[in-house]
Amino acid sequence: MTSTTTPSALDTVTLVESIADLVRENYVFPDVAGQLADLLRRRSADGAYRTESAEELSEAVTADLRSVNGDLHLGLKYHAVPVPPEPGAAVLAMVRREFDTFLNGVPRVELLDHGVAVLEIGPKLFPLDWAAPPLTAALSLVAPARGLILDLRRNTGGDPNTVAFVCAYLLDGRTHLNTMFSRKDEVGAQSWTPPFVPGARFGGTKPIYVLTSADTFSGGEELAYDLQQLGRAEVVGEVTRGGAHPREGFTVHPHLELSVPFARAVNPVSGTNWEGVGVQPDVPCDADTALDRALALAAARLA
Repeated sequence: MTSTTTPSALDTVTLVESIADLVRENYVFPDVAGQLADLLRRRSADGAYRTESAEELSEAVTADLRSVNGDLHLGLKYHAVPVPPEPGAAVLAMVRREFDTFLNGVPRVELLDHGVAVLEIGPKLFPLDWAAPPLTAALSLVAPARGLILDLRRNTGGDPNTVAFVCAYLLDGRTHLNTMFSRKDEVGAQSWTPPFVPGARFGGTKPIYVLTSADTFSGGEELAYDLQQLGRAEVVGEVTRGGAHPREGFTVHPHLELSVPFARAVNPVSGTNWEGVGVQPDVPCDADTALDRALALAAARLA
């Protein structure tokens, strides 16, 4: 693979040193952060990162960053188009393009047999200030349905505030969803459903089935996990990828963004999260048969 980066523009020794510093200073687990920083410096001294390609460097560094504890949110991402220097700007620009392409994050709303609605949210749970209007419209539309199938099989992440917003339509009353603990804060930041949402609620009693796949990740996993742990929904499909740590992006080169998880989620019901293990389905099945399976379960329950 090649990149547009010229040899003179890629000082791998300096780059890896700065990456090691950022990981040591920001990664959610200080002990692991130290191990990773030392590993990167050893590998750099051994010449493991000698390359003229930013893309090849991203692959090599990402493999080493994930070698200690397998954190899939931790990595060095290559961008073919130069990215802004502000923290998080590269991912935000990419997410905005997805938002405009995929019907603002609600690609499917449909009424199926037996009065059961299917609502797909994807490919992301987009930032709430963008996503609130389309989600309000979609969730209000399915509110009268007898049952709901929430399709997250193609959802690869998103905003925890948007997760809480969606949950508010599906639960009765304010509900504690998660507590985020960062390495810099002694007191965790709690995530609750908002007290008010615009539009009609589906409510907290009618049946919900959440569809997952091996591609469901991060914010998509949080939505499935929260509803499952609260006993509000059955998860139907495949074990998800297992990424529970919120991340921050650092532009370390015009074509390279370092993703560093800075906090860990603790669910008030389970006392843990889905990091490394994924969301375990209540009804395991192949992702491509999950919709039919969920519809059959809903029909049986509603009968």
